Amino acid sequence: MPKKIDTRPPIQVPKGTLLRVVKLLFKDYPVHLLVVAVCLLTSAVSATLPSLFMNKTIKLIEQGLAIGKELGWEAGLEAVAGDITRLTLILMGVYAVALACSFTYNRLMAIVTQGFLHKMRVRMFGGMQRLPLRYFDSHTHGDIMSHYTNDIDTLRQLVSQSLPNLLNAIVIITMCISILSYYSLWMFIVVLLGVVAMFTVTKTVGGNSARFFVRQQQSMGKVEGFVEEMMTGQKVVQVFNHEEQTKADFDGLNEQLFKDAESANKFANILMPILGNIGNIMYVAVAVAGGALMILKVPNLSLVGYGAPLTIAAVVPFINMTRQFCANISQISQQVNAVVMAQAGAARLFALMDQQPETDEGYVKLVNCREENGEIIECPERTGMWAWKHPHQADGTVTYTKLAGDVVLDHVDFGYVPEKMVLHDVTLFAEPGQKVAFVGATGAGKTTITNLINRFYDIADGKIRYDGININKIQKSDLRRSLGVILQDTNLFTGTVMENIRYGRPDATEEEMIQALRDACAWDFVSKNLKGIHMNVGERGNGLSEGQAQRIAIARAVLRDAPILLMDEATSALDIATERQVLRNIIKRHPYKTCIVTTHRPSVLNMCQRVYRVVDTNVREISEEESSRLAMDY
Repeated sequence: MPKKIDTRPPIQVPKGTLLRVVKLLFKDYPVHLLVVAVCLLTSAVSATLPSLFMNKTIKLIEQGLAIGKELGWEAGLEAVAGDITRLTLILMGVYAVALACSFTYNRLMAIVTQGFLHKMRVRMFGGMQRLPLRYFDSHTHGDIMSHYTNDIDTLRQLVSQSLPNLLNAIVIITMCISILSYYSLWMFIVVLLGVVAMFTVTKTVGGNSARFFVRQQQSMGKVEGFVEEMMTGQKVVQVFNHEEQTKADFDGLNEQLFKDAESANKFANILMPILGNIGNIMYVAVAVAGGALMILKVPNLSLVGYGAPLTIAAVVPFINMTRQFCANISQISQQVNAVVMAQAGAARLFALMDQQPETDEGYVKLVNCREENGEIIECPERTGMWAWKHPHQADGTVTYTKLAGDVVLDHVDFGYVPEKMVLHDVTLFAEPGQKVAFVGATGAGKTTITNLINRFYDIADGKIRYDGININKIQKSDLRRSLGVILQDTNLFTGTVMENIRYGRPDATEEEMIQALRDACAWDFVSKNLKGIHMNVGERGNGLSEGQAQRIAIARAVLRDAPILLMDEATSALDIATERQVLRNIIKRHPYKTCIVTTHRPSVLNMCQRVYRVVDTNVREISEEESSRLAMDY
């Protein structure tokens, strides 16, 4: 098999992504991070002070030796012992402060990290709930899920480890540069040469590593999307003997993930050994240079001036600090990959959070009301009667229109993409209490009509009126609250039967729920369970047959008691007798409810007063005779 060439466009991480993460951090935890910054600075400064103490201690020892040669060793020791003890105690105090600061900022960062991830998940999920369906149509569910797992985990590593370590390393490096320059600029030049070599390696090797870490995030999202899709369709995979092809498809995606991860970690893993060896070479070079300068008695050049030759009191702390300096340069280089991964993950998170939410310019609201002397009066309490509250922007008046369930589509055009119209010049109506059906071939646009009525999508041209009001003027939440919807795909959530059918009406009583289950012909199997309406339901109705799950979904829509019931192939999983009984129950108990159904079943069409045929982007009303013939054909 020829080797596949990776033609994916490189992921572009927007500029300012890392800065945006930091701003969000300070927005959420300003006080915590201020304390962390102080503790980090204190800890970092404390880490560089021992070299100064070493310098002073060596000078005291030299002084003691000089006194000892003249006055005896005991006199020399007595002369410097007090100062050395004082320096030791001060150093111990410095270490104690550093330990306390380290403990404090690590505890605080644990709180900040988990709290920040919690807030990020809340932001993402809250934003996701406001996205239009187009987003979910164009992104795999697994890829969306990876935002909440892999991408968010890159932020965990960034916040808990990378940012504190980077700040700590930068402060220590700054202190080291100051102190090294204070000791000797001659030896500092040797250090700078080593730093140039380190940064050159980091730019070359680290740049390649970063590029593949970004690709790794992209590949991981694709793998998770594919796995989620195959888990959902596992029955289809098995019934069509597609296991081997599915495995081959997965192997291809997994192979790409392996290559990206291998390349990323290959470069990342060789970076530290290279930098470590450069640091060792630098350490030796500084020691040789310091020894040579001492032997040759070259006048020392430092920030404090040009003067006496180098002494052992300056060279030893310098060499020790050089190792500390190199270690922190390596620390920064090591964190580069984590920062790049976090930037890639954060860019994906922000791409989700920055998606344009579903627009809603509606101002007509659904309110509780009562009717007195033919006049509709708004009420704060639930009355069982609803009306549209329509403020007229032109004159500032407010009118109330009783919620009745009258729907009119007037010369409507719609396409999921502008280049291809699904519906063209569609005109139809459903009067309050009427049962209206749509028939047509699969993909003709029947489901699209129900999606337009509840404004999952907005039309390109024409108007849709609900009780005489343009639905674009109605707030989407209120519009959907006035509809009972049974979707083509039955979606039940993990929980109990009661929690599922109460989904659209949380205040429903147990008696109302049982009646809804009776209307949907679901009470027979629910009541046989020992838990009754408290029986458990798995994800997507797991544990129930398709017919049982569909009847629970019908009960959920009926319980909402909306004036319009949209039924999109809502009885497709039911047998003919059960389907007929469900429809009879709905018609009998809810005679004033407008029902709009998409179906092919003769038993459904025969119960409808009006039947529309959807074909070639057009919709036309057909006669009872033609509808019966079409039903038999379908």
